[in-house]
Amino acid sequence: MKRILKPVTFIAIAILLSSCATILSSGSSPLTVKSSPAGAQLQITNRLGIQVFNGQTPATILLKSGSGYFSSEAYTVKLTLDGYAEKTIPVNCTLNGWYFGNIIFGGLIGLLIVDPSTGAMYRLETNYIDATLSTNPTSMTNKEQTLKIMNINDLSQDMRNHLVSIK
Repeated sequence: MKRILKPVTFIAIAILLSSCATILSSGSSPLTVKSSPAGAQLQITNRLGIQVFNGQTPATILLKSGSGYFSSEAYTVKLTLDGYAEKTIPVNCTLNGWYFGNIIFGGLIGLLIVDPSTGAMYRLETNYIDATLSTNPTSMTNKEQTLKIMNINDLSQDMRNHLVSIK
């Protein structure tokens, strides 16, 4: 009886001290960011506004899913490139489905301690961003272009010399 009791006790303790989401996933997930055109400045900040990554696209970054005990993380991905409009994309973390496996395998320790503290109870909402940057004509030149209609008599001689006749 003692021979059977020791392995059963060991297995029971191992199951109670484990947690399902931590075993099947981790508290960090990769996020791949690509842009068109490539080479955009990439800046990622967390929910507190702390910069966690600064580089160029394409890039793959490992991001934490949790920001504390029973708290998910959220990120802001900002893409900038000269001549293009800035693009900001939110990336949130959602509840990991494997967290509910603790009901069967991880028990209360997995539900209340391990997965919430490691952040494994959450996962990134998306693992891939492919952003197309749109051109920003106002950023391409410093002066505003306008059309001004003038009388030829109001032009200086230097300006008149540059006129082209249209027939």
